[in-house]
Parts: sequence; structure tokens; C-alpha cells
Amino acid sequence: MAVSISVLVLLLVLAVIFLRSGGLKLTHALVCALLGFFLAGTSMAPTIHNGVAATADVVSSLRP
Repeated sequence: MAVSISVLVLLLVLAVIFLRSGGLKLTHALVCALLGFFLAGTSMAPTIHNGVAATADVVSSLRP
């Protein structure tokens, strides 16, 4: 568990750096995909899923 948390934090830091640098290259996309897979395996996955679903409900209910 400690190793996966360390990898998760490392991937999160790398993803933030890549996104702030402005250019998203193939390696950056791979790091972001790995971050997603690691997040899906944590206990935070249901919370993230509920947050994304709630955000999608709010956006879909907006009328221009």
C-alpha cells in the first residue's frame, strides 16, 4: 500500500507539472493515464466517481 501511494503522489506531481507546462506530449498523456489507473485502485475511486457524476448532472441540467 505504501508503494502505491508513493507512486500515486509521484504521478500526480508529474501530471500537474506537465499540465502547467502547456504542452501535452505522448509521455505526458501516458503519465496521466497511469495516474488514472492508480486512482481507480484506491479508496478514493468511489468519491471521484460520485463527484464526476454529480458534475455531469449539473452540466447536463444547464440550459443556454
